[in-house]
Amino acid sequence: MSGSPSVEDIRRKFEALRGGMNEAVVRRWAAVEAEPLGRGGISLVAEATGLSRRRIRRGLRELDQGEALDIHRARRPGGGRKKATAKDETLLSDLEALVAPATRGDPMSPLRWTCKSTLKLAVELRDRGHSIHSNTVGTLLHEQGYSLQSNRKTHEGRQHCDRNAQFEHINRLVMSFHRRGEPVISVDAKKKELVGDFKNAGREWHPKTTPPKVRIYDFVDKELGKAVPYGVYDVGANEGWVSVGVTHDTPAFAVATIRTWWLMMGGERYPGAEKLLIVADSGGSNSARARLWKLALQHLANEMGLRICVSHLPPGTSKWNKIEHRMFCHITRNWRGRPLESREVVVNLIGNTTTEKGLRIRAALDTDDYPLGTKVSDREMASLHIERDEFHGEWNYEFVPT
Repeated sequence: MSGSPSVEDIRRKFEALRGGMNEAVVRRWAAVEAEPLGRGGISLVAEATGLSRRRIRRGLRELDQGEALDIHRARRPGGGRKKATAKDETLLSDLEALVAPATRGDPMSPLRWTCKSTLKLAVELRDRGHSIHSNTVGTLLHEQGYSLQSNRKTHEGRQHCDRNAQFEHINRLVMSFHRRGEPVISVDAKKKELVGDFKNAGREWHPKTTPPKVRIYDFVDKELGKAVPYGVYDVGANEGWVSVGVTHDTPAFAVATIRTWWLMMGGERYPGAEKLLIVADSGGSNSARARLWKLALQHLANEMGLRICVSHLPPGTSKWNKIEHRMFCHITRNWRGRPLESREVVVNLIGNTTTEKGLRIRAALDTDDYPLGTKVSDREMASLHIERDEFHGEWNYEFVPT
């Protein structure tokens, strides 16, 4: 909220007034400070004053109910229930031993192999002789700086020694293509989606008590199956194409999507192009080791009359692919909380995805069959007109049209 007081402003005000306020006045004053701040106001005042959120909420309830304030009735200093840690000297140390990493506490405790909920922490503490409720456990954890945390994806596994060098190589290629006005595309397959009235993550505005009804169990609908989106993102034009397949994510499907993008969008935008740069992951249907991927790209180069350059991201770095955070994330946000009831719904939601920065996406259903297990012979591989780069030719190569 614009013009809202900061934590320091509230703290200075509280320090100036607290000497003349008893307990009841303090919680009413805190409630008066928190109420106009709206969402997050209670947390802000609690942080500034050191008062508990529960105490501030009590003050808000008293204000809402219009209770009269009796300033003569007040608890004497030091009165009230003693803190659990004051009555039990070893409680806090035992609690910290339970929630700390496995190097502390009893490594054979059953709690190591269960979730550390406040309920189970309270049970474990009671087994150690402490009299405590799960709510008190939660309060103590907050006071000690603990909070509920989810897993964060940060470990990428073992890194290739030329990882950064390959990123620099790709960057130089992209800049070179952009200077010449040649097309650069980022390609990848999006997660397969169940088609039907299944729950979709996220929330969407609906009238109260009328959420969309979906199936309880996520068993694949035999008639509708799954949607298999494969995308092409034009890095320079900030636009993309998505083909929604109905069978399998194969190299043939990936190259067919690139072909469709060129026919529907790329050829019109780059009429004088002589080269096309494709940036792809090292795995999946566009794997650097997939024979069918290379054979299909050679056929595409022959059809288009273009030299097709391919650069693969280093292994384990798929999240750095441009299409992931410039196109796919916006598609996911656009259909959040909405059941993908039919293939047409999937196509329409993808095709109507836009952003404030001008992203434009077109989409279509691809009902062709792309079977798994297509073999490519050594003879077919030998017929490829492929030129490999001196720097990691397995990641960087070019198809010459014949």
